[in-house]
Amino acid sequence: MILVENLTKSFGGLKAVDNISFEVNRGEIFAFLGPNGAGKTTTIKILTTLLRPSGGTLRVDGLDPGREAVEVRKRFGIVFQDSTLDTDLTAWENMEIHAYLYGLARNAWRGRAETLLRSFELWDRRDDRVAVFSGGMKRRLEIARGLLHTPQILFLDEPTLGLDPQHRNHLWALVKERNKAEGVTVFLTTHYMDEAERSAGRVAVIDHGKIVDIGTPQDLKRRTSASSLEEAFLSMTGRSVREEGVSNVEEMRQVVRIWSRK
Repeated sequence: MILVENLTKSFGGLKAVDNISFEVNRGEIFAFLGPNGAGKTTTIKILTTLLRPSGGTLRVDGLDPGREAVEVRKRFGIVFQDSTLDTDLTAWENMEIHAYLYGLARNAWRGRAETLLRSFELWDRRDDRVAVFSGGMKRRLEIARGLLHTPQILFLDEPTLGLDPQHRNHLWALVKERNKAEGVTVFLTTHYMDEAERSAGRVAVIDHGKIVDIGTPQDLKRRTSASSLEEAFLSMTGRSVREEGVSNVEEMRQVVRIWSRK
């Protein structure tokens, strides 16, 4: 579903992504782990057409994000680290705006919106303003919204940040249910090692713009003689994962501006 070969991205003299290559299989849950400034957010921006690469090649479902950006955008949903919901609107109205941005026919999206809101346990709250939702409810709504246009790929950037363990586990159960039911490919970043270990089929560790290793959590632990994924990560990078200092709300505004010009 995603193929990246010798990808680089430079900002002046800084090489944020340094000749990385990896692939994500169709229907896979794939985790990208790395400390602050490692290059994972830059990579996601390139894959989701927000940035152009400095070099290398990449394909999303066989398409070039640089040359076929509109078609690529139709194929993915994205949930940023910071909430991009309009809290003055209801849950249903947030879904309706998303349908409008993607040009979905009214008779097509309404039934799917109901299915998703029921699946994510929000149907009874569809007419409530998002401002009164808990953090867990807002996250569930964002993921439901990201799935509305039936994407083939779902990008999740720190999707459970700030949620307690019970809500994190519940959210991942819902994501994995959609992954299994619809075969949607999931590409996530997270700093919760237990989350990546339980949910991801494979993990790519990135540091200083380079991919250090890729494999199943079991492979990474075995290759570093570690008892946990966190221990394996620290063995490979020598540091802990920290939150990216990126304004994802601004990224969403960029997406809206880009898509409104379709």
